[in-house]
Amino acid sequence: MQNIPSITDFDVRGKRLVVRADLNVPTEGKRVTDATRISRFAAGMRPLLARGARLVILTHFGRPMGDMNPELSVDKLRPLLAEALGVPVRFSDVSADRATRIHAEGLADGEALLCENVRFNTGEEENDPTLAHAFAQLGDIFVNDAFSCAHRAHASTEGIARLMPAVAGPLMMEEIAALTEALEAPHGPAVAIVGGAKVSTKIAVLKNLVTKLDGVIVGGGMANTFLHAAGAPMGRSLHEPDQLDTVAEIRALADESGCTLYLPREVVCAAEFAPGAAAETVGADACPADRLILDAGPGAVEDFKAVLGRARTILWNGPLGAFEIRPFDRATVELARYAARRTAAGAAVSVAGGGDTVAALNHAGVAGDFTYVSSAGGAFLEWIEGRTLPGIAALTRTDQAA
Repeated sequence: MQNIPSITDFDVRGKRLVVRADLNVPTEGKRVTDATRISRFAAGMRPLLARGARLVILTHFGRPMGDMNPELSVDKLRPLLAEALGVPVRFSDVSADRATRIHAEGLADGEALLCENVRFNTGEEENDPTLAHAFAQLGDIFVNDAFSCAHRAHASTEGIARLMPAVAGPLMMEEIAALTEALEAPHGPAVAIVGGAKVSTKIAVLKNLVTKLDGVIVGGGMANTFLHAAGAPMGRSLHEPDQLDTVAEIRALADESGCTLYLPREVVCAAEFAPGAAAETVGADACPADRLILDAGPGAVEDFKAVLGRARTILWNGPLGAFEIRPFDRATVELARYAARRTAAGAAVSVAGGGDTVAALNHAGVAGDFTYVSSAGGAFLEWIEGRTLPGIAALTRTDQAA
C-alpha cells in the first residue's frame, strides 16, 4: 500500500484523468440488471469531479475479441453512469484515435467522457504498445480504478501505466486495503472459508492461505476430495482421486505453519441434485454408494460457527455446498448469516470475493453486511494465491511524478 500512489493525494483541478474502470455489468438486452459496479465506481469519482477533474473513462464490456459488436457497445451504460456520477457523460464511439483525443481535449473541469469498449481494439488484450500509447494521449494522469482487471496485462491496464504518470483510483485503493488487512496483516485469529467444486482449481489458494492464517474451513466439492484422502467413501459424489498427493501436501504445509484445517464431520446426501430432492444427513465417513454429497451437515455447520466465533478476521471464497438449489444451500446460508452477525457486532472483520461467493452471499441476503465484498473474480483469486498482479505492479514504478 505504501508504494502505490493514490489519485486522492494529487491536485486534480484541470487535469484530464484517463480512468480505467470495470463497468462490465450484467445486462439483459439493453437493460442493466445489476448496476453495483457502476455505483461503486461513481462513488469514488464524484469527489474528483467536484474538485475539478476531467474524466476520460475506459472500460471493457463482454468479450468482443476485437470485433465491433454493437450489442457490446458501452453506450448503453451511459444513462446509469451519468445518474451515478451526477453529471452529463459525453460519449466517444471509439476509444483510441484522433477523434477520441478531440473529445477528451474538449472536456471542461468537472466533466466526463465515456469511451467505447476498449476490447473493440484488437491490441487491447495483447497489450499492444501502439494502442497503449494512443490511450496515454487522452490525458495527463492514468488512474487504474479496476482491481478486477489488475491481473491482466492489457493495453488499458498495464501498458498505459508505463507511459504516463500512473496512480490507483479510490475503489482500487479500497480493495487493496481490505485484502491486505484480511491476508497480509490480519487481526488474529484469522480464518478462511474456501469452498468450490475442485481442489485442482484452488491449489495455489490453499497453499498460500495455510501458511498465513490460523485456520481454513474447507467446503464444497473440494472437501469431498479431502475426506476421500482420509478414506471416506464418496458414493457418486464429485471428488478428485488424482489430487490425493496435493491434499497431502496442503496438509503438510498446514501442519508446518500451525494452521488448522477444518472439514465437515457430517454431510448432506441425496440421490440426485434437483430442487426438493429427498436429503439425508450422515457422517462424513458414511456416504451411501448410490448418493451424492451436496452440502455440509448441521453438525458441521455448528462446528464451523464455533471456529468463526473465535475469529477476528474472516476471509471467504467459495460456497460450502451446492447452494444454487434448496435444500443444499443451508450450510452456506447459515454460516454466511453467522459471519454477518459477527461483523455487525464488531467482533470480526469479514472480507469475501469471487463470483460464486458474491452470488452465495446475495442468496443469503448478507452481501451488504460483510466488511468488504470484492467485485473481482480472477484478480481476487490471484491475490489470495499470493501472486503479483501486473496492473498493480505497474503503479509502483519509481520514475513517475504526477
